[in-house]
Amino acid sequence: MALFILAVIIFIIADILIRMIAKRLHEKKLKQEREQVLQESLKLDFSREAKTLKRAEVPNPKAKILCVDDEEVILSSFRKILVLDGYSVDTVETGQEALGLIQTHHYDFVFTDLKMPEMDGVEVTKAVKHMRPDIDVIIITGYASVETAVETMRYGAMDYVQKPFTEDELLAFTKKALIKRQDKIQKQLKPKVHITHLPSEEDTAGGEFAIPGGVFISNSHTWVSLNQEGMAKIGMDDFAKKLIGKVEAVDLPNLGMQVKARQPLFTIRQGNRKVTFNSPVSGIVKSINTLLKENLEALDITPYENNWICMIDTDNIDNEIKELHIGKSAVAFYQKDIDHFKSVMKDIIKTEKREDEYVNESQLYIGQLEKLNDINWEKVISEFFRR
Repeated sequence: MALFILAVIIFIIADILIRMIAKRLHEKKLKQEREQVLQESLKLDFSREAKTLKRAEVPNPKAKILCVDDEEVILSSFRKILVLDGYSVDTVETGQEALGLIQTHHYDFVFTDLKMPEMDGVEVTKAVKHMRPDIDVIIITGYASVETAVETMRYGAMDYVQKPFTEDELLAFTKKALIKRQDKIQKQLKPKVHITHLPSEEDTAGGEFAIPGGVFISNSHTWVSLNQEGMAKIGMDDFAKKLIGKVEAVDLPNLGMQVKARQPLFTIRQGNRKVTFNSPVSGIVKSINTLLKENLEALDITPYENNWICMIDTDNIDNEIKELHIGKSAVAFYQKDIDHFKSVMKDIIKTEKREDEYVNESQLYIGQLEKLNDINWEKVISEFFRR
């Protein structure tokens, strides 16, 4: 028995060692390939695209980066450091060349020096975010210009990196920026709405707004599902959940409570903030979903089906149903509110000197309201969820 255990331990250790050796060999091979790419790129002529363009493309890059700086020594550092770590890198020496390239190439990042002749980093940032808002801009700056670099975030820059920088500093910064970008992309919402006939948990957690077939939507963004006896399951809809973001607590109504349409019914909480949703129908609260309070994470999958808030025995549904939206009417209502929300956010972004990645008024994000200050939070809540 002891020999068997010893043999198993030796096998496990050997397997670990083999995996480590294989990993190191793979990394060594990748580094050699990237070094070769870097050397070959210096011999190629890309001046037909841009006079000062130098390009180093690696297979399956972590990200595609365009660097613009009027100092070749800085561009050389970017190419050497980032290409060897698995990024594809284009470099140019003028802002005009950079703007020409972003019109014909897809980049994840533009790194731009702040102080350059003819077109500085502020102008590059403004132009890039106007022409290609999907590209993230990073400012390259010296210590003396940090304040100006921070100011560029008002125009859409993601962050800034100070020079001179070490290899480790640049790699760590770029990795952090890439994670930030991936997180932002994951949270992006498409301004599209569709009716789904699949189980909600399979269809509403993605990047589009969804409404289950047969479900009614109220003007204050609650949903209603009716049965033949006039009992109505009610919850917070997908528009509200996605834009509000994390739900930390739910205040359920009291059993037996008599409620009128457009009167307060339930409240969701996010830190010290709260949103009280009005009832879409009149009647008596017959059931409350106590299981939801113990599993609020389920709302991140879908706010529909089993994640209802309460059930009401309706007493005026024939008249009140006329105020609710279903099918194509619900889709049209969502589209109208999405457009209105984007317009409201555009005004808010002008008043809030936002210095984060969620500054693009043309884009929607999961949990977008979490980023607002208290005044603007209250403005949006009143505008959309207290009708």
